[in-house]
Amino acid sequence: MEEYVLVCEDSMEGILTGIYDAYQLKKERGIESHDSIHLAVKEPDTQRLFTQYEHIQTSSEKAGKVTDTMIRQLGNETWYRISMAMASCFEDKADAVYHTIVLGLRVQDRQITDRLQEACVQRTFKCARASENELCHMKQFLRFSELQNGMLYAKIDAKHHVLPFLMPHFADRLPADNFVIYDENTQTFGLHASYKNWYLMQGAALDEGSLVYSEDEAVYQELFKRFCDSIAIESRINPKLQMNMLPLRFRANMTEFQ
Repeated sequence: MEEYVLVCEDSMEGILTGIYDAYQLKKERGIESHDSIHLAVKEPDTQRLFTQYEHIQTSSEKAGKVTDTMIRQLGNETWYRISMAMASCFEDKADAVYHTIVLGLRVQDRQITDRLQEACVQRTFKCARASENELCHMKQFLRFSELQNGMLYAKIDAKHHVLPFLMPHFADRLPADNFVIYDENTQTFGLHASYKNWYLMQGAALDEGSLVYSEDEAVYQELFKRFCDSIAIESRINPKLQMNMLPLRFRANMTEFQ
């Protein structure tokens, strides 16, 4: 049986476009089952025999149609979990999400992500959980610094593409502030203007040497470091527990560990 692999862009829009085109491919070529179609976010190093590989051009219109169908038929909660899975860094996420959506639409189950006995759902759940865990950490560990112009600036180095989910959290908490969150891993900026909508900008590198911090920023950073030191109880320091609660990879951008 011939199989098809659709190679799509590693983004939410790219994956959703791949799902739309997978349905179209099945219909146009009379393919019996979705099991013969797979999605990938990169070209595999070794191609399989009896398999056709096709590259998918990302389309906002197609992605929007899949999104509308998902929300309408499977609900906002399922859509959120699917979105978190697509935000993960795992290469097999697109195929897991695709087959989870296929299953959910076929059985019309709004709790499809709870069917962990299904291999595709279980993988989608694991991808979503990894992204959600990092998002939860980022909400707690992100540190802002004040620039000379009054803007707040923070840098993260996320394994998963959680910035689109992180921005609404801080836009809600800091509606009156102008702030920027820069994801060093994906070179993506999250920009928020006072009492306005936030948006993302991708593809531009940041020259940190050009940033000019406010005169008070160094003072506040020093006060925060002293505060963290003063509340510590030396006899109860537990490095192993600290690393479990605060993994080392988050500390590079945290003020108290500079």
